[in-house]
Amino acid sequence: MDQDLFRKTYREVNERFCAYEKSVLTNKCNCSRAERFCIAEREGVQCKSQAAQERCLDLLEILRQQARFALKATEERTTIPHGKAMKVQVGGLRGIKRALRPQEPVPVTIDDVYATIDAAIEKFGGLDALPFQVIIQQIAAYRDKKRSRRKR
Repeated sequence: MDQDLFRKTYREVNERFCAYEKSVLTNKCNCSRAERFCIAEREGVQCKSQAAQERCLDLLEILRQQARFALKATEERTTIPHGKAMKVQVGGLRGIKRALRPQEPVPVTIDDVYATIDAAIEKFGGLDALPFQVIIQQIAAYRDKKRSRRKR
């Protein structure tokens, strides 16, 4: 499928994109508000709730601002590379899980993005009140699986 045609079709089909799409598609996260769809042989994720999407986007923006030093990102850009986006998405949610339940091990997979953010807002009183020191530690510690090098 032509890349431009795919992007056009994707935007038409995906009414409300999932802010955590990268993490959901790589099976690092699940979300009760996410819905998967297919175009040709490619998969996408959309959000079933406008309010949930806005809250996720707000959280990601706050996490990106708070984690700029950990991400070694000094300039403000609207997009960040895939690896750094995964650090913010998965590492950020793992950090929130750590802050919510410090006595439990940090989960490898986040079971529900929406429920995790909801619990954090309830416990800490809002997204701006999150314990960013704990969260940033998990963002910095997050490592996606390394690519294997081909033998020559």
